[in-house]
Amino acid sequence: MSDALSFVERHGLWSNEQKEAASRLRRIVEEKKIEVIRLSFPDQHGILRGKTLVASEALASLESGCSITTTMLAKDTSHRTVFPVFTSGGGFGMKEMEGAADVLMVADPITFRVLPWAPESGWLLCDLYFSDGRPVPFATRQLYRGVLDRLGARGYDFVAGLEVEFHIFKLEDARMSPEDAGQPGTPPSVSLLSHGYQYLTEQRYDQMEPVLEIIRRDVLALGLPLRSVEVEFGPSQCEFTFAPTKGLTPADNMVLFRSAVKQIARRHGHHATFMCRPKLPNLFASGWHLHQSLVSRASGENAFMASDKGEALSSFGRAYLAGLLAHARASTVFTTPTINGYKRYRTYSLAPDRAIWGRDNRGVMIRVLGGPGDAATRLENRIGEPAANPYLYMASQILSGLDGVDRQLDPGPSADTPYETKAALLPKTLREAVFALQDDPFFRQALGPEFVDYYVHIKNAEIERFQAEVSDWEHREYFEMF
Repeated sequence: MSDALSFVERHGLWSNEQKEAASRLRRIVEEKKIEVIRLSFPDQHGILRGKTLVASEALASLESGCSITTTMLAKDTSHRTVFPVFTSGGGFGMKEMEGAADVLMVADPITFRVLPWAPESGWLLCDLYFSDGRPVPFATRQLYRGVLDRLGARGYDFVAGLEVEFHIFKLEDARMSPEDAGQPGTPPSVSLLSHGYQYLTEQRYDQMEPVLEIIRRDVLALGLPLRSVEVEFGPSQCEFTFAPTKGLTPADNMVLFRSAVKQIARRHGHHATFMCRPKLPNLFASGWHLHQSLVSRASGENAFMASDKGEALSSFGRAYLAGLLAHARASTVFTTPTINGYKRYRTYSLAPDRAIWGRDNRGVMIRVLGGPGDAATRLENRIGEPAANPYLYMASQILSGLDGVDRQLDPGPSADTPYETKAALLPKTLREAVFALQDDPFFRQALGPEFVDYYVHIKNAEIERFQAEVSDWEHREYFEMF
């Protein structure tokens, strides 16, 4: 009998909880006769990539890892490889990344699910490691875990609740002819499930209910902590909200939710999109509001909760809030990582346009909810778009907030007139956000210069492709005039 240690054992990659979860999932695979297991990792955009293995092979790879090419980490949103992977260092400045070499996907057994819409399929979220057991530094789930570890060393857990807006349309033409393929391909043609503007009316909800009900059932069957399903202001727009969870869980839930919704909708003849502002008539932008608080590991108490009458937050909470505001411009590239997402920041639009806070005011960037003795006290950051990578969104919040605590920053008074209050304006474009990140030395130190340079390179590749395109606006503006 071989006494060779597995990759997981050799490098101590699993906790006791993960080892127990691995035993449990082996039993489930056998009992439910699972045929295949999807091994997925969240890429730099928060999109799931990976491989599907027959169940026996997947179980065999649990502790040894499954190989996947490093080029997955070199792609922009068109799935183009934007690093010179066949040069020395592969464009990453790392020998391990050159030549489209492989890394190992190692499953996190705690994440195991059976997919309700594909009941013979299991699903596992994975982390990426080099062959010597080191975490791949460009993998955002590990980056976020590192931030959580730093927070834990201070005695706190991060708690986040999700409020996610998106659109669901009826799929009219999937545009699947060969000439529609490309990087990116032709987007599908769609029609509405409901007209808009009748915000939260039962009639509009009932129009969308058939597809919302299918999604709701499967999301609950996945074990996601769904709280509400609502119709939003715009045509064919809806919002799902989720109960608060700790640590890695809310970010994992977000990537699974987005992927699940798109898969379920497509199987039933619909197209779901988490794009912020689709280019369709009369549509409204979608946001992703992140409710966050820190909880003491020792006492279980909410560290943001005020004890003094008349105060919205504790002094700790006020300093954390000030940190979010201080780094708002630089963190926008993580909260709003697409070119399209900046179309949402409009004055008097229920979306923020500057780095301010207020008590229960929907025009501010940070809405403070709760009060003295309220254990549910939290900060609602309304800055994010639903396409954001949740690991980077949440990591940027924790790091910014803790910097405010460390420097004992003051967030100033509540803004009662959010669109007139003098404050730093949020970036109006992704290019401006990238510059803001480069100009803020804080994130280079907090995330490491290698990761910041890597992420900026990918974003600049998208921006340069965008700027090379001639827009409808330009053609309309100049074609006849000049």
